Amino acid sequence: MEPAQYSLTIVILAGVALFIVGAGLGVVFGRRTSPAAQRQREAELRLDQVLQDKKAYEDEVVEHFTETATLLNNLTERYRDVHNHLAQGASALCQGRGPVSLEQLDGRRDESEIPPYLADVRPPLDYAPKASPGEKGMLNEEFGIDRRASAAQGEKAGARAAADIE
Repeated sequence: MEPAQYSLTIVILAGVALFIVGAGLGVVFGRRTSPAAQRQREAELRLDQVLQDKKAYEDEVVEHFTETATLLNNLTERYRDVHNHLAQGASALCQGRGPVSLEQLDGRRDESEIPPYLADVRPPLDYAPKASPGEKGMLNEEFGIDRRASAAQGEKAGARAAADIE
């Protein structure tokens, strides 16, 4: 067998190709092991941990308030049951002579219904209603000022001052 002879051009091209591949792998490996890349990975891990902790906290808050609402609803129902029991006992034991009212707790109202005392609500007036359309309103600068009476009083004061000077 004869040793394989390669042309010089093929050897140089293979060497350059291997050098380029090696340099590319070196750059990629170098970037992954550099201190800046390690800090970035650590920051990403910390950010992921913070996001997971935040999500767990939000879930815990939602669970807490859901359970609180359920417990308060149960407490309200138990209070209603105790009140009805006491009212029925008082009604039976007092033989109708006590001020017991079961109607307010027995009948459940629709919560979307507006109570009658709130149905006809009008905003407060920040002005006095006018007696006639030509009258000046309370917010007018000249409200309550009678120019004729002021002018007459001014003339009288001027005449008194003139008389005092003489």
